[in-house]
Amino acid sequence: MKSFDYAAPTSLAEASALLAHANGQARILAGGTDLLVQLREHLREADLVVDVKRIPELMELSFTPEQGLRLGASVPCYRIYEHAEVSAAYPALAEAARIVGGWQIQSRASVGGNLCNSSPAGDTIAPLIALGASCTVVGPEGTRQVAAEEFCVSPGKNVLRRGELLSTIVFPPPAKSGGSAYERFIPRNEMDIAVAAAGSWVELDPSGKTIKNARVAITAVAPTPRFAAEASQWLAGKPATEETFAQAGELAKKVASPITDMRGTQEFRVHLVGVLTKRTLAKAVERARG
Repeated sequence: MKSFDYAAPTSLAEASALLAHANGQARILAGGTDLLVQLREHLREADLVVDVKRIPELMELSFTPEQGLRLGASVPCYRIYEHAEVSAAYPALAEAARIVGGWQIQSRASVGGNLCNSSPAGDTIAPLIALGASCTVVGPEGTRQVAAEEFCVSPGKNVLRRGELLSTIVFPPPAKSGGSAYERFIPRNEMDIAVAAAGSWVELDPSGKTIKNARVAITAVAPTPRFAAEASQWLAGKPATEETFAQAGELAKKVASPITDMRGTQEFRVHLVGVLTKRTLAKAVERARG
């Protein structure tokens, strides 16, 4: 591993200044579960590693049914699924956080770090998109908001500019008749990277029989996580039935552009998009009905 300098700022302004003056060779350490491996294997280079876990805003987890969830970018995964109210309000997020590596990894790894790593197969990214999360980015020019579906721009790359860092992920308040779900397919437990994955969120009308609003996201089947906009819009006003879920799965396939590799073929991955979309929609509706 190449030697590097280390800094542990205690404010967003200090962290931003360190990143801005590092000539593009600074890396953020939130949990380190991805970064340390990448540095050790020379997949990434760093002259400066900036440890951000001492910044209070990045360790915030606050939730109310009226205002929703504010999740600091460095909050470890276990705090999400162990929080009963958050797990009940955003089950897709809790499901994804629970399968990010083993429990040792979950004590360090964060949803924000998973997002910033920007892997096409990042487990927590589909729930962020499906749940309509917004990302608060802080940098030398101030603060800006980025929709979760717009954050990743290519494999391992995202919208963060020089000097910027992800501060907080903000989730809308849970709908009273809403539900969500996340599922992935892996060939075996020892291969922990998804072949395909889907996250779905639905809101039902008062009768519980019709979908009022919906959002579907898919991952591991394109260069970036994808929001299935056509499928999501089509679902609004449709009956909450197996036939509807299956048709939405067919529409979700349109935004998939997978490769063939050791984990699966293009055809198999596209097929899985339909299956997982159907399953997560069915589970989300079941949860919405209570």
